[in-house]
Amino acid sequence: MQSQSFSRFVRLAVLAGFGFVASAAFGSTTISNIDSKTGWQGCSACAGKAGAGPVATFSSTSGHSSPSMDGNSRQFNLGGATPYANALWWKQLGANSGVKNFKYDLYYYIKNPPAAQALEFDVNQSLDGKKYIFGTQCNIKDGRVWDVYDPYNRAWKHTSISCATPKSYTWHHVVLEFQRTSAPNVNFIAVTINGTKHYFNRLYAPRSSSANEINVAFQMDGNGSMTDYSVWLDKVTLTYW
Repeated sequence: MQSQSFSRFVRLAVLAGFGFVASAAFGSTTISNIDSKTGWQGCSACAGKAGAGPVATFSSTSGHSSPSMDGNSRQFNLGGATPYANALWWKQLGANSGVKNFKYDLYYYIKNPPAAQALEFDVNQSLDGKKYIFGTQCNIKDGRVWDVYDPYNRAWKHTSISCATPKSYTWHHVVLEFQRTSAPNVNFIAVTINGTKHYFNRLYAPRSSSANEINVAFQMDGNGSMTDYSVWLDKVTLTYW
């Protein structure tokens, strides 16, 4: 006879989908400390509208002991003279077409929050000619809410989930949950901010792609005066199943 705990897992798995996410207890893969891994890539113009935005100065380095939660954070820097310029960084994690549920778990730290137009946290999966962009951003200057990304129409969509200017000199914990559905769609399930969970419940169609990949990404957007600022990420983890 199946145990009650296993039966409960099966019921949760059946509910996986719009507004729900299955337990990752069985058959999941967790990649930890992604911030400390080598091979991060970055760009600036590609982070703008239609992949052709203004150019910023940007950099990223790992191995920072302060500020840090585990003694090895990654620092991201954005600056320059062109207003509203951005920078995007990503880390490729291989490919796995058999997985469809994702949990992106990270901590971030910022000293000068008003300098940020928005902070973006993404997971991307490409397979079978489609790209599933699980893009989210804390839209600090334009609405003070969390936005989610509509890949097919290449457009950000406001949600009703608040994202006010984050506190300075403080570690913030963000957990994002996504799912690739069989429709196919990108399913934005939930964001947990410093322990408080909010549900997105948004579905959008993917867009075309010839790639075969899974990656995590982080983007910094500059404000109207293009004030230089830095963000540290630590304990970056992706779990998928």
